Amino acid sequence: MQNRLLASYAALDETTRGRRHAEESPAYRGEFQRDRDRIIHSTAFRRLEYKTQVFVNHEGDLFRTRLTHSIEVAQISRTIARSLNLNEDLSETIGLAHDLGHTPFGHAGQDVLNECMQEYGGFEHNLQSLRVVDELEEKYAQFPGLNLTFESREGILKHCSNKNAKLLGDVGERFIKKLQPSLEAQLTNLADEIAYNSHDVDDGLRSGLISLQQLREVAFLNTLYEDVEKKYPELPDRRKIYEIVRRLISIQVIDLIETSKSRIDLIKPETISDVRQHSESIISYSKTMCEQNLAIKRFLRENLYMHYRVRRMSAKSSRMIKELFNAFMDDTLLLPPEYQSSVKQQTTQSDKARIIADYIAGMTDRYAMSEHGKLFDPKQLT
Repeated sequence: MQNRLLASYAALDETTRGRRHAEESPAYRGEFQRDRDRIIHSTAFRRLEYKTQVFVNHEGDLFRTRLTHSIEVAQISRTIARSLNLNEDLSETIGLAHDLGHTPFGHAGQDVLNECMQEYGGFEHNLQSLRVVDELEEKYAQFPGLNLTFESREGILKHCSNKNAKLLGDVGERFIKKLQPSLEAQLTNLADEIAYNSHDVDDGLRSGLISLQQLREVAFLNTLYEDVEKKYPELPDRRKIYEIVRRLISIQVIDLIETSKSRIDLIKPETISDVRQHSESIISYSKTMCEQNLAIKRFLRENLYMHYRVRRMSAKSSRMIKELFNAFMDDTLLLPPEYQSSVKQQTTQSDKARIIADYIAGMTDRYAMSEHGKLFDPKQLT
């Protein structure tokens, strides 16, 4: 029913390119609603509650996790999709699923696991998210994974090398042929950027690692600060921070919607095929907002991500991941029984390493710390 209201170039339930394994259409739900529901009920989605963005889980209960981040991305995606007359269900699905393959300990965990896997094909969390929904989730009798639609899988895979794309069949085709994904996938990719930039500013301020005074060094952020200060001069800093962050999100979303509307009017796609054949992404910010976003990213890198406290935790996390990987590669009997069984079925070192990477990538922060303690702390015997 909803699809009749959508733009002709939106992704539609009735014209989906289907699932890897044939299934009957769901009753009382659309195809993308089913995808969303399967993600929400997945084990990998629940684990996101204890995987971090910047701050490790034990550092505080109020900082973002991969779960809260994914929910925030889904919310922003729905707003943008509705405003552009696109498919909200698909946009929300991609937003909820995009980080399912992320390692413990944020980007530090991904970087070191990729380093460990260099001679075995590398590790990239977008590919791992696709691997989770295609293979690793074990719930259904008829097929491995969640058996999501092509459109949801396409949106999850934001980046991919040609080498890997050739191994992925239909979902890797666009990287080889230089095609674009659906507009829903395009907007969710930028909703992800809006969410993590804005909320890293929020978490950085509330943690005390960056100050409001430092924030004012960025012209765009200083404008937001002065607007709040002018309207609410007596507001406590805690609420002032929230007012700044909500403005930051709102301005980026409005810019994205208005710029994208203008581009759609100019390009005039009639079908989703027209979207895919276009030479570049149709969904985008204005040039001014792109520059402002770049300034925010630089600010966060210099003042938050490179802060000595964050770097110390990242270094510690990296050592834990590397030591776990090497220990399991040296002695697979250290793995839980179900992973030992999977490793025994592999015929190459690369396949063995991939199973170990699957195990480590699926860990939460505190589970990784617990496993490391059991293997390396003499006082922790079980």
